[in-house]
Amino acid sequence: MIAIINYGLGNVKAFATVYKNLNIPAKIISHADDLEGIDKVILPGVGAFDFAMERLEKSGMRNSLDDIVLNKKIPVLGICVGMQMLALSSEEGSLPGLGWINGEVKRFRNESMFIPHMGWNNINPKKGNELFSGLDEQSHFYFLHSYYFKCHTEENVIAVTDYYGEFDSAVRAETVYGVQFHPEKSHEWGIKLLENFAKL
Repeated sequence: MIAIINYGLGNVKAFATVYKNLNIPAKIISHADDLEGIDKVILPGVGAFDFAMERLEKSGMRNSLDDIVLNKKIPVLGICVGMQMLALSSEEGSLPGLGWINGEVKRFRNESMFIPHMGWNNINPKKGNELFSGLDEQSHFYFLHSYYFKCHTEENVIAVTDYYGEFDSAVRAETVYGVQFHPEKSHEWGIKLLENFAKL
């Protein structure tokens, strides 16, 4: 069973619809008690970093998520701000992140680029990563962000994207995964990625 974490941010119904159409068991979770028996976690997110961290804390699910991700090693996929929350910190705010992946969130600073990075773009995934099975550089994903995840360790980068220079667009540390783009808005490529995650 895939848990789609509902703490007030992110289009949780879109993920539930994708998995329903794929005939993969998934449910929207709003309380820590409902996390019993799940074997995957989707952590969506939109908006500002500090606000997202505050909402997750207020949901009462933070400690349970730490336990199932860090101790039980249940796979988790952070999406957009949900990915950025996996970091140690963010230049967008002052609160600490979840710290599940060794990295920090930085603001795009190239004066010639349009901010936010919005719309369709390609990814360049590393070979051999099961999250991107059946996907390649011709796959397109939908982005909407002004900040990006910067891994402290290169081995945690599993895909990059070129937007006035390369940035880390997908990351991984053991069973913790994050993608900057929105698979739930990325048509067949996003559906394939969400299906891949369910099979991990």
